Amino acid sequence: MSLIISIIITLVFGAGIIMIRMKASKRPASVKGIIIPPIMMSTGALMFVIPFFRVSWLDILEAIAMGLVFSVILIWTTKFEVRNKYVFIKRTKAFPVILMGLLLIRIFIKYLISGSLEVGELSGMFWIMAFAMIVPWRIVMYFQYKNTEKELGKVEVNADYEQ
Repeated sequence: MSLIISIIITLVFGAGIIMIRMKASKRPASVKGIIIPPIMMSTGALMFVIPFFRVSWLDILEAIAMGLVFSVILIWTTKFEVRNKYVFIKRTKAFPVILMGLLLIRIFIKYLISGSLEVGELSGMFWIMAFAMIVPWRIVMYFQYKNTEKELGKVEVNADYEQ
């Protein structure tokens, strides 16, 4: 029963995140909006102070590897564009589908390994996986944003020069 409740809560939060990401693409992107999520998420590492949440080295490596695979998918689907002299995250139809797909994969993996790990270890592994997913994604987003911002500056200089 608790697994079903966990899945429902995960899907509700996942749908909420997709809605937030879709709304965010309507506003200009910013460095602050790119770097704050991983910084805020990093506070979750404090859970490892409590022995209940500690994870073995092998499980840490597995979680990081899975997070990196997921981050590659997110990096692949995140692009920036210039609109109205601002940098925006480019909306793609694939992004919500991919995000929900990653969420379903995480639920499936959780279901598979939940019988062999304690709840605390499982929580720790999934936090590590999420953090290993968001950090590389946001680092790449930062550099893509800065490159797009440079292009915006070049476009403005060229437009001024032509006038």
